[in-house]
Amino acid sequence: MRPTVFGRALAVVLLMLPARQAPAQSGFPWWKDPKVVQELGLTPDQSARIDNVFRAALPQLQQSKTELDRQEAELSRLLEINADEATVLRQVDKVEVVRGSLNKSRTLMLLHMRQVFTPKQNTKFKAVFEQYRRENPRPAGPPPDARAGPEPKGVSEAKGRPQPGK
Repeated sequence: MRPTVFGRALAVVLLMLPARQAPAQSGFPWWKDPKVVQELGLTPDQSARIDNVFRAALPQLQQSKTELDRQEAELSRLLEINADEATVLRQVDKVEVVRGSLNKSRTLMLLHMRQVFTPKQNTKFKAVFEQYRRENPRPAGPPPDARAGPEPKGVSEAKGRPQPGK
C-alpha cells in the first residue's frame, strides 16, 4: 500500500521527536522553516499554534516511546531465551497495545497541526511537504542525541513504523 501524505507527514513527525533539536541541516521544525512558512502562507500565529500542539503532545509521545522501548526490549529478551509461545504472544500483545497508543497520539498531533491550516493551506500542504522532504532528507543514521528522546534508533517497516519515501 502506498503511503498517504498523512502517513508521510507522520514519518516527519517521528523525526522531530528528540527532546533536543537534531542537527541544523535536518531543517526541523518544519512549521518554522522560512521556505515552508512562505510557501504555505503560515502566519506567525499559525506557526506558534502548531508549535504549541507539538509541545503539548511531546511529553506523552516521549513517555509512550519509552514504554514501547521497554516492552520491545522485554520481547527481545523473551525471544533470546526461547520463552514459550504463550509468553511471547502475551508480550507481543503488550508491545502492540503500546505501539498503537503511540501511533494514535502521533496521528492526533498531526490532525491538530493540520487543523490550524486554512482550507487553501491544507490543499497546498501536500506539494509543499513533498518538496520539503526532498530538500531536507533525513540524516543517515540516528541523530547524535537519539538516546535523549523518543526517536527510534532506526525506523523500520519490520516494526510497523513507516519509512519516509516508501
